[in-house]
Amino acid sequence: MTEFQTFYHLGLEHILDKNGYDHIIFVIALCALYQPEDWKQVLVLVTSFTFGHSITLALSTLSIVNVSSDLVEFLIPITIFITAFANLFTKPYGNRVSIRNYVFAGCFGLIHGLGFSNYLKSLLGKDESIVTQLFAFNIGLEVGQILIVAVFLAITFLVVGLLNVSQRDWKMTISSAVAGIALVLIIESNYL
Repeated sequence: MTEFQTFYHLGLEHILDKNGYDHIIFVIALCALYQPEDWKQVLVLVTSFTFGHSITLALSTLSIVNVSSDLVEFLIPITIFITAFANLFTKPYGNRVSIRNYVFAGCFGLIHGLGFSNYLKSLLGKDESIVTQLFAFNIGLEVGQILIVAVFLAITFLVVGLLNVSQRDWKMTISSAVAGIALVLIIESNYL
C-alpha cells in the first residue's frame, strides 16, 4: 500500500470510527434540513466543512497553531449543539443552502480540524514533508463524510418519502437528538 493510500484509509476510518461519532453527528446536523433531491447542495455544504477543517488540520499539524486539546474537545460539541439547535428554528430549505449553513460548516470545520490534528500528529511523527499525507487524509475524511451524507439521505428518503413522516417532524427529531447528544458531550468534557 502506498503512503497516499495509507493516509487516505486512515482519514476514512477516522471519520467513520464509531468512537469519533461527534464528527458523524455534526455532518448529520448539517444534513437534517435537506431532502435526498438536495444532495448536490449538501455535498457543497459538507465540502465547505472539509475546507474549514483542512486549514486548521494543516496549521496545527505543522505546529503553527497550538490549542489545548481539552478546549477543542469542549468546543466541538458546542459547534454540534449550535448547528442542531439552530435547525429547530429553521424551515427546511429544499433546493438551496442557507448562507448560515455555509458559515456553520466552514467556521465550525476550523474547530473540528483542530480535533483531527492531534490524531494526525501522532501518526506523522517527525516527518518533514507532510503535504501528501495531509492531502490523502483529507480526501479520506471527505469520502467518509460523503458516505455519511448518502446513508443519512437514504434514511431520510425512507422516513419522509416512503413512510410519509413530515419533513418538519423529521428535522425536529434528528436535530433534537443531535442537540441532546452534543449537550451530554459538553457536560462530560474535561474543560468544565
